[in-house]
Amino acid sequence: MALGKTVKKKVKNKTKQLVNSKYMLKSMTVASFLESTIVPIPLEAVMVPLMQARRDSLWKIALVATLGCVIGALFGYALGYYLFDLAGEWVIETFFSEAQFDNVKQHMQEQGFWFVITLGIAPIPFQVAMLAAGATHYSLALFLLATIIARSLRYFGLAIVVYYAGDKAEQLIKRYKMKAVIAITFTVLLLWWISNLL
Repeated sequence: MALGKTVKKKVKNKTKQLVNSKYMLKSMTVASFLESTIVPIPLEAVMVPLMQARRDSLWKIALVATLGCVIGALFGYALGYYLFDLAGEWVIETFFSEAQFDNVKQHMQEQGFWFVITLGIAPIPFQVAMLAAGATHYSLALFLLATIIARSLRYFGLAIVVYYAGDKAEQLIKRYKMKAVIAITFTVLLLWWISNLL
C-alpha cells in the first residue's frame, strides 16, 4: 500500500516537472518507449494530467506517445526476431509463462494483425505481442500498422476525452476506463470474427 502511494507521488512530481519543461514532448516520447518495452507503469498516469495542463499541446502529446510506442515496438520486434534465443527466454520467464507465450505465438501465426491490435488495446503487456511477432517472423509492415492503429486509438482517445471533458477528464477516465477498454476490445474481436467469415 505504501509502495503504491510512493509511486503515485513520484508520478505526480514528474508530471509537474514536465508541464513547463521545454523537453516535454521528447520526455513523453522516451516515457512511451520505456512503457512499451520495460517499465510496467501505465503511461496514462502521466499523460492525462499532462494533457489537462498543456491543452495547447494536446494532439502533439498523443502523437509523440504513439511514436514512442512504435519505436518501442520496433525494438521488441527486433529482439524477438534476432535475439529471441538469447534474451527472449528471460523475458518470458520474467513477465509471462511458457504456456502463455506459446499460445500467443500460435495466435500470431494464424491471425497476427488482429491479435496485435487486440493486445495493443487490452490491458495486457504489449511486450508479448512484440516478441511473438519477431520470434515468428511475422510481417513487419503489418505488425507496425496494427501497432499504430491500436496505440493511436489508445492515446488519441485520451486526447479526445481531455479535449471535451477538460479538468474532469481524469475522473471520467478512472471511472469508465475499464468499460471503454472492454467495449473497444469487444468491437475489435467482432471485426476479427467478421474478417474470418469473409
